[in-house]
Amino acid sequence: MRKERLIVPLLVVLLLAWLTGQAVSSWLFEREMERTLTDLEARGELDIERVDVEQGWWSSTGRIHLAPLFGQRWKLELTYRARHGVLSTHLDGEAMLHRGPGGKQPFGGSLVSSPPQWEASYHTLNGTLEGRIRLSPLRITQQERELIFEGGRLRFSGEQGNWRLRAQLDSWTLSDGVARLEIGPATLNSQYAYTEGAYAFTQEDRLQIESLSWHQPQLKLDAHGIRLANRMALDDEELRMQLDLDLGEIHTAEQVLLVGQMEAELSRLNADAIRSTMSRLRELAAGGRHGNGRDALLADLEPFLLATLQDSPRLDLQRLELDSPMLGLTARVDGSLFFDGRQLEALSLVDLEEPAVKERWRQRLDGDFTWHELPTVVALWLGLPLDTRTLEIDIGRGQVRVNGRPLPPLWR
Repeated sequence: MRKERLIVPLLVVLLLAWLTGQAVSSWLFEREMERTLTDLEARGELDIERVDVEQGWWSSTGRIHLAPLFGQRWKLELTYRARHGVLSTHLDGEAMLHRGPGGKQPFGGSLVSSPPQWEASYHTLNGTLEGRIRLSPLRITQQERELIFEGGRLRFSGEQGNWRLRAQLDSWTLSDGVARLEIGPATLNSQYAYTEGAYAFTQEDRLQIESLSWHQPQLKLDAHGIRLANRMALDDEELRMQLDLDLGEIHTAEQVLLVGQMEAELSRLNADAIRSTMSRLRELAAGGRHGNGRDALLADLEPFLLATLQDSPRLDLQRLELDSPMLGLTARVDGSLFFDGRQLEALSLVDLEEPAVKERWRQRLDGDFTWHELPTVVALWLGLPLDTRTLEIDIGRGQVRVNGRPLPPLWR
């Protein structure tokens, strides 16, 4: 009898523990969802809104709208249904893309395939999310134009402050009569790590395109092994952007037309001014002032944008190597370009089309570049001795000189 008397209280305790776990799991999911959307919106690029939210202990539903911060060119709607468990939450839903202020479907509603389905799992104990989206193949035909997409797979994972995305896209084919462009397969790996409120962040993207071809009666170009890597980092002092491009091999007429690589970096963009610009953008979007036109928006943002230049940004071309076995030309170029960030009040972005304003901007540029192994045809084009093998390009207050001479007119 004593054991039987203990069973009922024990079952009650277990039931209460399970109900508490359900409630805590639902609360943790809701908290992490809100924090993640807030941090993504803090980048200043997207307007994110969650609507029709119904939160419960057992399940939650809602819709997430993502759109550009300014303009109404497109809107992505993600529906979700979350089924909460003590240790994990399972989510699924649809992804629907709308274009224009009226929320029209892309391609005039001619798509007959169902919206992409997505699903994910949120692990309560460690706060990680893992999910995937399957993109269905599609085919769109409009008279002589046709777009074919073979489909793709997207996987995303991460936790608060660190997100990763891997997209594997099958080939795209766009044809217009006898002209044909084909891209893919392609793979994109992306990682975004940030502190609270996106005060500091690092984003790395790596894109690899296995094949790219452009065919028309007069020209056929085929490229293989194209790689593009981008890294953007915002810290306490500056925003720094790095770009690494590998063209692979580009063929035409059964010959190698071009191979090449490039490495470049833009640095010394003032970090506090970047954050102030993003904050101001969010304020304007929240106040509904983004509909006043491009010029009004630029006038409002001008002092913030100019402030990003106060540390005298620099552009470093660390490596540019191009080879054309078909044409017998090569290029080996490196160098740096600097912008004078003093007395920024003398500059204007609003009046940039005026010749006097353009000249003031141009006079802020200084730098030097070196072209190694200069091809003879380039020396002839620039009016230099034909045995010139190194081209020194000097830029002083916007004036360009090559090997100590003023740059001659390039087009006669």
